Amino acid sequence: MPISLQIQVSPKEANTPALLKKSISRLNRIPLEDISHVEILKKSIDARKRNIKVNLKVEVYVNEDFQSQKMRLPEYPDVSDARPVIIVGAGPAGLFAALRCVELGLKPIVIERGKDVRNRRRDLKAINIDHIVNEDSNYCFGEGGAGTYSDGKLYTRSKKRGDVRRILELLVGFGATPQIMVDAHPHIGTNKLPKIIADIREKIIEHGGEVLFEKRVVDFSILSDQIRGVVLHDGSKIDAHQVILATGHSARDIFELLHKKEVLIEAKPFALGVRVEHSQSLIDSIQYKRPHRGEYLPPAPYSIVKQVNGRGMYSFCMCPGGVIAPCATSPGEVVTNGWSPSKRDQPTSNSGIVVELRPEDFKAYEKYGPLAGMYFQSEIEQQAWRVAGETQNVPAQRLTDLVRQKVSKDLPVTSYKPGLTPADMGTVFPTFIHDILKQGFREFDKSMRGYLTEEAIAHAPESRTSSPVRIPRDRATLEHPQVKGLYPCGEGAGYAGGIISAAIDGEKCAEVIFNTLK
Repeated sequence: MPISLQIQVSPKEANTPALLKKSISRLNRIPLEDISHVEILKKSIDARKRNIKVNLKVEVYVNEDFQSQKMRLPEYPDVSDARPVIIVGAGPAGLFAALRCVELGLKPIVIERGKDVRNRRRDLKAINIDHIVNEDSNYCFGEGGAGTYSDGKLYTRSKKRGDVRRILELLVGFGATPQIMVDAHPHIGTNKLPKIIADIREKIIEHGGEVLFEKRVVDFSILSDQIRGVVLHDGSKIDAHQVILATGHSARDIFELLHKKEVLIEAKPFALGVRVEHSQSLIDSIQYKRPHRGEYLPPAPYSIVKQVNGRGMYSFCMCPGGVIAPCATSPGEVVTNGWSPSKRDQPTSNSGIVVELRPEDFKAYEKYGPLAGMYFQSEIEQQAWRVAGETQNVPAQRLTDLVRQKVSKDLPVTSYKPGLTPADMGTVFPTFIHDILKQGFREFDKSMRGYLTEEAIAHAPESRTSSPVRIPRDRATLEHPQVKGLYPCGEGAGYAGGIISAAIDGEKCAEVIFNTLK
């Protein structure tokens, strides 16, 4: 049996197998020649002190052979003639719900308004180069959802919600690097995730499920408080008595449809702010407390939270070695997000820096009822578009100028491809958000000396941190309290906050449907 150990070693030792064996031998008095293999199970970096260490959980094989075990996918049955379950949305919640349906012997019919991952790229190019927004195919809508082309971060705090390891194992089974099972903050990368998503889709189809692209749901068929199916934009109908609604946090038309049909929805707190870009070398020097990162440490992330004027201001979706992308879902708005390739090898880093919002912030939009926050969010995005000259250029400001409330005379080149428009953030945001940002960045600099620099650029707005709406559901059955057979799911319904938690939620919805039908 292998010996399980928790050890702390230098970055060089952690990344050099021969040195790691020597360290384990020395620290645990195991003869070096007896160590046949060291398997790293978990890895995290402790950079709190100048002498940076790496925490490892390992299994040490002493005088015994190690056999690597390949992740195996479940034995999926043929569900061609099984009971249908409609799944609206092919993001992580929808796709993992579909996989679980197949595994349990149900036939998923996945309906996606956008295009498949390959054809989606043309629309991403159109928004980046030509400033053209396709409302159904963009960084948020399309196969894989918002996560496919916005990083593939797999870190989640949702350990109590479900089996995180199962989701990671499935991703490895579909082609993700096994390293995601090891790293404390696992990450696939936007360049690697599309193929994995496409392979998941093919597995669903291979076993009798259906995946329909460029099909937008425009109505729900409800009879006597029971869901009966959905109506598509071309007038066609798909019937089923179970519908998983996994449309993502930007499906405003679905929120409006539910509200119009008097299906209960609720306003939900969310956060909004800017996306800030620094050079990765600067963040490395701050976080690692040394001039250069060196070859054994990864590009440094950061996470920071401050209370400013009684509100939280915090980093969100930080992307080491990444770029900023335009994520509008309709013409006439500007939205930012960030992503990193698998190697995180870009010269810049970026992070959303956002301010928590409360229901009282949306009083001017009270006439929209539970959609008040959504319209507040939308108005800021439209204002950013106007400030940027009615293009996908982004209103931008040097961080030092933002704090001084001064329009930047010039701006360095950033990773945001459509372009920058110098602007005072006070022309984009309401006064209370602008004031918190100005004060908050001063507070950030106290914790991360050098963060507040004129070379750092704020891009506005970072507005799609989470859904501004929650679609209620019963805690036990996961059904909507008003419509039987309707299962609100994932980030768009207000029950997840990233790829892993959304995937877990999708699986849970599939499981409760299966148990209901047994």
